[in-house]
Order: sequence, then C-alpha cells, then structure tokens
Amino acid sequence: MNTNHLALVLLLSTVPVSAIAAQSAPLAKVGQARATQAHTPAKGSQERKAITNALRVVAKTMSGLDVVFVVSHLKVNGNWAWVEADPQSVDGTQHYEPMSGLLASKNGRWVYLEGFPEGAICEEDPDCADSERYFQKLGQKYPALSPDIFPRR
Repeated sequence: MNTNHLALVLLLSTVPVSAIAAQSAPLAKVGQARATQAHTPAKGSQERKAITNALRVVAKTMSGLDVVFVVSHLKVNGNWAWVEADPQSVDGTQHYEPMSGLLASKNGRWVYLEGFPEGAICEEDPDCADSERYFQKLGQKYPALSPDIFPRR
C-alpha cells in the first residue's frame, strides 16, 4: 500500500462530515420533485458531475489528493444519492481505496453525509459486516431517503 493510498483510507475514517459539508459541490439544475424510481445519471451529465464533484471534495479534504472516479454504482432518487467509486490519480497511475457514500441535495448543492464505515469501526459495529443492515440503519436515520438508491447485494 503506498503512502497516498494509506493516507486516503485513514482520512476517510477520521474527518468529521461537517468539515466536508461546508465544501460541498453545487448541484446541477435537476428537478426537485422526488422521483418514483431511482435512476443512474448518464456519464457526462450535469447531475453526475455535481454528485462526483461532491465526492471529490471529500477526497481532497481528507487526503489533499486530486482524483477522478471510476464509478461502479450511482443511483439517485429525488434529493438522495448513493455512490460507490474507485478513486485514482488524474493520470490514472495511482489507485486508492474505494469510496462510497450517501449524498443529499441541500439548498441546491450535493452534500456528502456519510460513507460505509471501514476498518476498526466495523470491528465494533456488527451492522458494518452486513450491508443490508447498514442500509436499513441509514433508512432509519434518514427516513426521507428511498432505499432503491442502494446496491442490491
């Protein structure tokens, strides 16, 4: 594991969400009405860029790294999104720990709320070992979100 890789992993688990939310990315012009079904924003769309830019702010804030993402899962329903992505250096030569997270559209901006816990945190929380339980817990914490944004495992 290279130093940048380790730094990103350690920082993802230690930076408070409030520090990241203050630097969230602006939301592209997207309909504010709650969708009836989750959708995946098209590559290159303003919606997708706004969401990945919010995630990019998290990576930059936590590690100081400029990254691009290879997105493996992105679903949006209304003002809620769940993303899973593999960050890498802009030139593609360095690859870092995968990132995931729940984002919400607040006041015209996508804001990163929280990501799937990793490492030592999961050793103390049995919900980490079971993604379905973790997603149910998120649904209880954020009752307005639609569970169809989460990946099916």
